[in-house]
Amino acid sequence: AELLASPIYANLRKAYGRLTEIAGPPPFELSVGKKRREAMTFSALRHEALDLAKEGLQLSRFKGLGEMNEEQLWETTMDPARRLLVRVDVEDASAADRIFSTLMGDQVEPRRAFIEENARDVRFLDV
Repeated sequence: AELLASPIYANLRKAYGRLTEIAGPPPFELSVGKKRREAMTFSALRHEALDLAKEGLQLSRFKGLGEMNEEQLWETTMDPARRLLVRVDVEDASAADRIFSTLMGDQVEPRRAFIEENARDVRFLDV
């Protein structure tokens, strides 16, 4: 009970939550060509990735769908056997529209102002 109340345990839970936000919930799937491996924990994921790396693993990351070729788009997004659909409900459509227009619109200044105002609060920076 003492461990569960400790600050170290709280930090570990927070770190696990962040990892899960980034990688998604288990099981994790690694694939290289026709070789596929599954891992149920972050430790197992690390082990499997290092094991596959010995065989020439190549990690890729795409910022957007437009950077993928047809095969990559099918494998990562369109294949019904592998894709994950998540329902998103918008509670405040006008607020969502405003932020979307600010971040994705043609005008640079509102986007720049938003970034400058919120830069100190960023948790994950994807450059």
